[in-house]
Amino acid sequence: MTFTQDFTAVANSLGWTALVATVPILYFFWALAIKKMKGYMAGLTTLILAILVAVIAFKVPVITALASASQGAVYGIIPIGWIIITSVFLYNLTVKTGHFEVIRSSVLSITPDRRIQALLIAFSFGAFLEGAAGFGAPVAISAALLVGLGFKPLQAAGLCLIANTAPVAFGAIGVPITVMEGITGIPAIEISKMVGRQLPILAVFIPLVLVVIMVGFKKALEVLPAILVSGFSFAITQFLSSNYLGAELPDILSSLVSLIALTIFLRFWQPKTIYRFKDDVQVSEIKQTHYTGGQVLTAWSPFIVLTFFISAWGIPTFKKALVGTYDGGNAILNFVNSIGSALTFYPEVPFLHNVVIDGATGKEIAAVYKLELLGAAGTAILFAAIISKFILKISWGNWVKTFFSTLNEIKFPLLTICCVVGYAYVANTAGMMATLGLVLAKTGALFPFFSPILGWIGVVVTGSDTSSNVLFAKLQQVTAESVGMDPVLALAANTGGGVTGKMISPQTLAVAAAAVGLAGKESELLKFAFKYSLILLLAICIITFLQSTVLTWMIP
Repeated sequence: MTFTQDFTAVANSLGWTALVATVPILYFFWALAIKKMKGYMAGLTTLILAILVAVIAFKVPVITALASASQGAVYGIIPIGWIIITSVFLYNLTVKTGHFEVIRSSVLSITPDRRIQALLIAFSFGAFLEGAAGFGAPVAISAALLVGLGFKPLQAAGLCLIANTAPVAFGAIGVPITVMEGITGIPAIEISKMVGRQLPILAVFIPLVLVVIMVGFKKALEVLPAILVSGFSFAITQFLSSNYLGAELPDILSSLVSLIALTIFLRFWQPKTIYRFKDDVQVSEIKQTHYTGGQVLTAWSPFIVLTFFISAWGIPTFKKALVGTYDGGNAILNFVNSIGSALTFYPEVPFLHNVVIDGATGKEIAAVYKLELLGAAGTAILFAAIISKFILKISWGNWVKTFFSTLNEIKFPLLTICCVVGYAYVANTAGMMATLGLVLAKTGALFPFFSPILGWIGVVVTGSDTSSNVLFAKLQQVTAESVGMDPVLALAANTGGGVTGKMISPQTLAVAAAAVGLAGKESELLKFAFKYSLILLLAICIITFLQSTVLTWMIP
């Protein structure tokens, strides 16, 4: 039995149907922000509500809706949940072995100022992780590092959520942008150029926003030189690399340039007043502890090894081998390919595969459980943890014990993620997301302003800029052409708007909460980040509208 998506399922009206489609996500935010439910309860009840809306309002067969939820739940475990488990596990290993104290000291040796530490870890290092791995790794690892340095959990998670705005569009070696080429036929390099003429404008200000959130505008001015070095070095590199190299490297290069530039700058400049938290322990004592270069290198080695593995996992050719699709002649890659092939499974989702008919194209929608066990970024982090076991000299017994204690620590956030990703899949199956997109597409001459909102909605619901681009790229292209807007600008607006929604996506909130030990308190993170998400979205909307009208020279 097939199901055809109907975008006017409620009262034969697109408007009423779109209104009903917003019910589950509005309920989720109400459950978190107003009722202050624990994240897993808000996620579970939202999933149940979405299934009811899909079945009753959109006429989705019950078995189809349940099958779609199961597909989302599996995706919530692999790859998303797997990244969180291994990321927090790797961090816990450094704490368990006492090496995090050395990491803390090494960061303090660069600067004891908490404002600049946030720039180094949340902004620069987080952007590098976004470029290499994507998904939840940047927020999970950088937030855990900040907590280890003495930041309050809520502050650490919130800062990392906001810092992650600048790099999301080029995350995971540029996948959010390259995926749109196959959907629209527009070369990825052209989309990359346009995104590189929007996001750097935000990237310049993100470091300032982070510090202002931490300490207020007046104290932020005390470290303005460091803020400018961090923001401008990142933004300029992002612009140049996205416009002349493509979508794959902007995050990697921008983050490294920003990190190195700021570190070198701090050798010649330090703020006159060092900002510390009121309850900081004896920072002077920590500074007086001298570690050898070998000790510092050993302490940081898990993250150095992590960098190597997640970078390797992002290389397109190697990535093919990891999932068993490499067809070249390299003997090593062929060996990896044989293992990857044995550990990659795409079983069809019962009662869902080719059952749903796309309401826009009339084509059947394939549905499989995507189980890339070797190719998942979490597996790269696990390998880093295995190598780190020997470097940190921890016994296998304690290594395994730490792994299972990590699982126990984040069991509820994992449930939250499975539920909210399940909701996203149910919403896509029913056609809820497409319905919302069609409503915004009717804004006519104002579409350039509203175009980024499509991307924002897509990422808020799915938690992925890539998924949002897959969902709305064709709609953006067709609508832009019909209203006289450059389609390249519309595609850039979709991914640009999407990055501003990442910080309040339910699954991203769950990742951040899990990383800093705030499981069940996702509502506090939502309250922290929501207004900044809207402010940054408004900025992208204005930038896009201006580029479509008076700044058309910026379009490649």
